[in-house]
Amino acid sequence: MATNTHINASVGATARQPQRDPIRRISLTAGILYVLTFVSIPTLVLYRAVRGDAGAFVLGAGSSAALQWGGLSEVIVGLAGIGTAVVLYPVARRVSETAALGLVAARLLETCLIFVSVVSMLSIATLRNDVAGTAGTDSASLVTMSHGLVATYNWTFLLSQSLMPVACDLLLGYVLYRSALVPRIFPIVAFVGAPLLLASDVAVYFGAYSQVSPIAGLAALPVAVFELSLGIWLIVKGFKPTPLSAADSKP
Repeated sequence: MATNTHINASVGATARQPQRDPIRRISLTAGILYVLTFVSIPTLVLYRAVRGDAGAFVLGAGSSAALQWGGLSEVIVGLAGIGTAVVLYPVARRVSETAALGLVAARLLETCLIFVSVVSMLSIATLRNDVAGTAGTDSASLVTMSHGLVATYNWTFLLSQSLMPVACDLLLGYVLYRSALVPRIFPIVAFVGAPLLLASDVAVYFGAYSQVSPIAGLAALPVAVFELSLGIWLIVKGFKPTPLSAADSKP
């Protein structure tokens, strides 16, 4: 009898425990992943040696460890980017399944291009560590190859981490604006920042200025502010109470 009473009490205590809100779990996970997409910012410093003078780097100047850490950080960014789209898909599809699928597809394409750029950089590290200095190696050819790989990195970076966020943020901004899951200022910043970044990407593509110029940095700032502030908001506040979030909160 005492055993049955103990079991009933345990079951009752378990039933009274608050269940984790599914919509809060989605917003928290998405927020963490969005913040993780900013871990590659140090590559501006980590890649400085190879992007500044790839020829000197492949022949021994600078640190190959810095390049490898930069590549790892970009892999994390790519995987986190896919994660944001996948985690938000159950919510986004309630607003527009087309936009939700488009966001997942855009993130996948972005990550594929990021991985191509990482392979380019790691290939330079391989030339430096395993080829340079060996018997019969033509140093001039190594320098030429390293410059070509840096050029591949620059173009894939333009298409991946600069152009694809335009599509991602327009799709996500549309979902957030229609759903009112976050304050309207977030999608508005996305709607302003995405066309500005697109115009800058076109200018870089046609050689008006370089990707690392101050103008390019300013053009990318609104998109960066949108994604970082959205990630922090989702971690701290989560989605606003709406019929959409209420529907997803049902156990």
